[in-house]
Amino acid sequence: MDLDFNKNEDHNKMLLSELRRKFAQVALGGGKKRIEKLHEKGKMTARERIDYLLDNAEEAIEIGAFAGDGMYEEHGGCPSGGVVVKIGYVQGRQVIVVANDATVKAGAWFPITGKKNLRAQEISIENRLPIIYLVDSAGVYLPLQDEIFPDKEHFGRIFRNNAVMSSMGITQIAAVMGSCVAGGAYLPIMSDEALIVDKTGSIFLAGSYLVKAAIGETIDNETLGGATTHCEISGVTDYKAKDDKDALDKIKKIFDKIGASDIAGYNRVAAKKPELDPEGLFGALPRERNAQYDMMELINRLVDADSFEAYKDGYGQTLITGYARMDGWAVGIVANQRKIVKTKKGEMQFGGVIYSDSADKATRFIANCNQKKIPLVFLQDVTGFMVGSKSEHGGIIKDGAKMVNAVSNSVVPKFTVIIGNSYGAGNYAMCGKAYDPRLIVAWPTAELAVMSGNSAAKVLMQIEKASLEKSGKKLTEEEEKALFAKTKDRYDKQVSPYYAASRIWTDAIIDPRDTRKWISMGIEAANHAPITKDFNLGVIQT
Repeated sequence: MDLDFNKNEDHNKMLLSELRRKFAQVALGGGKKRIEKLHEKGKMTARERIDYLLDNAEEAIEIGAFAGDGMYEEHGGCPSGGVVVKIGYVQGRQVIVVANDATVKAGAWFPITGKKNLRAQEISIENRLPIIYLVDSAGVYLPLQDEIFPDKEHFGRIFRNNAVMSSMGITQIAAVMGSCVAGGAYLPIMSDEALIVDKTGSIFLAGSYLVKAAIGETIDNETLGGATTHCEISGVTDYKAKDDKDALDKIKKIFDKIGASDIAGYNRVAAKKPELDPEGLFGALPRERNAQYDMMELINRLVDADSFEAYKDGYGQTLITGYARMDGWAVGIVANQRKIVKTKKGEMQFGGVIYSDSADKATRFIANCNQKKIPLVFLQDVTGFMVGSKSEHGGIIKDGAKMVNAVSNSVVPKFTVIIGNSYGAGNYAMCGKAYDPRLIVAWPTAELAVMSGNSAAKVLMQIEKASLEKSGKKLTEEEEKALFAKTKDRYDKQVSPYYAASRIWTDAIIDPRDTRKWISMGIEAANHAPITKDFNLGVIQT
C-alpha cells in the first residue's frame, strides 16, 4: 500500500471514530441518571426493550439514530428524536420496531419525533413489513405543539396510517409499557393487538388531574386507565403482562404463529465475499473532496466476487452502470465515476459530473432493471450535471430530465448510498430522498447540499459584497477573507452528514463496511411487497 492510501485510511477512520463517539452519546438518550430512574421503576430502556425482543440485536439496523441531533437545544435537546427505530428479526421474521424513549422528556413527541415515526410507518407500508410499537410516551411536547399537532405530516397522520396499514393487512402489534395519553392512546388501540404492562402501563384520553379539572371527578391513574381496567373492564387491551420482559415474550409468541407473506421474488443465490477486502474502503476513498479516484475499486469491495457485469462500459463513462450481486441478491448499480475519462472523440470528461451521454445510459439501464425486476442501488459521489454552452446546446436538461423521469417512475425497490458529494440536481438524478429510495444511508464522508461549502461561500460572498457596494461600502481584503470564512463555516455545518441525518434526509450514517448488510436487509424487506404496477416513463422529450 502506498503512502496516499495510508493517509486516506487514517483520515476516514478518524471520521468513523467520530461517528462511533457521537452514536455512543445519543444512545444514552436522556442520560445515565434518567436511565437509572427508569430501572428503579422496574422498567427497561427503549434500546433494552428492542434488544430483548429481537432474535439477535447484532443483526439489526437502526433508522434515524441521529434524528434531532443539534436541534431543540433551547428545550434540552431530543436525542434520537426521543424514539428508537430498528429493523431486525422476531421469531425469524423481519420486522420494524418503534420504541418511545421515556428518558427523553418522558417520551414526549417533538416535531422530529413525528417525522421519524412517520418514516418508520413509511418503511413498513412500502415493504409490507410487520411493525411493533413499544409505547411509553407523555404525548405531544406542548411548547412545540404548533409544529407537531395539526398538519398533514404531523402527529395525527400516525393514526391515519394505522388505519391504512390495517386495511393493507400489515401486522401491527402494540405494547403499552408506560404512559399512553390523549391522542396517543389511539396508536395501540388502532393496532391489531394491544398488550399492557401491569402497574407501569396506562392508557387514557385525559389523566387524573385533567379529569378533576374538567368534570370534578377524583380518581387515580391506575383505576382510570391501568392494566386491570383495560383488560378486565373496558376491554381496550388484549393482554396483561406482569412486567416489560413478559410483554415482550408475549409479542414473540404472537409472531411465532403468523403465516408467511407473499414475496416479490427478487433473485438471490449463495453470497460470496467481495473480490477486494472491504477494509480497504477507507484507503481507497480519497480524503480530499475534489480528488479523482476509480469508483470501480469501491464497487469491487462492496459486491460479491465475480458478479459485476458492466452495461455500456465504453459509453457515458462518468456513470458506471452494471449488474452485480450484494450478499447474493441481484442488483443493478448506478454509480458516479470519479476519475477523469476520455471519450472516443478525444474529449475529457470530469469525474463526478453527469453528462448527456451518461444520463442517457442510466435511463436505459434503469428501464432494463425494471423490466427484469432487479432492485437498483445508487452509489452517490456527484457534483451535479455538466454546465456550459456546449452542454446546454447538446440538450443536457432534456437528457437529465429523462434520467430523473426513469428514477421517479421506477417500480423496483431503490437503495441509495451517499459516499461523498451529493450536490444539486445530481442528488435528485441519483435517487435522493425525494425520489423514494426504500433506504438511503450516508458514509461519514458524505456531504449533501445545493453545492459545496467552498462554492457556496464564494457565491454568497459575492452577493454580500455587491449589496455592501450598493450602499457605498467597499470591503478590505481582510474583511473579504473574514466574510468568506464566516460564510463557509456556516454552510459547512449544513452540508455535514449529521445535519442531514438529524433531519432524517438520510436514514442513517453507517460504517462503510456495513453497506452490504444494509442493502441486503433492505432488499429482504422489499421482497415482502410484490410489485403491483408496471414501469411507465410517461411523456418525455426524445
